Amino acid sequence: MPIVNISNITAMKIITLHKPVNVNELYNHINERLNPIFHKQKQSDISFTISNTPAGVEITQPEFYEGVLFTIAVQHDELWITRNEHYVDDVNNITVESILNSLFDDISNGRGTDLVQEG
Repeated sequence: MPIVNISNITAMKIITLHKPVNVNELYNHINERLNPIFHKQKQSDISFTISNTPAGVEITQPEFYEGVLFTIAVQHDELWITRNEHYVDDVNNITVESILNSLFDDISNGRGTDLVQEG
């Protein structure tokens, strides 16, 4: 699958975890769990790069997707998730988003998550 040249169009959603979140804890959890869960669910060897950047936790896959797929910024007890709008219907992207939602629930320590805003 070739890399498609796209502009930097994004969509955003805000999720609250009902407890303060440390960006390093979030990064470590996603970094340790995302790829193994993805490989198991999709039976695929595609791996994503997870980076802890000043903008937040970034998820990329430069072999198939141009640019950042997800950026997750921590704002106290909220996660501000920016996702590349060009890939919202892509099956791999949908799988990653589903896995992220379960990982966010893990981070909330059983308190659950709420979608505050999507757009």
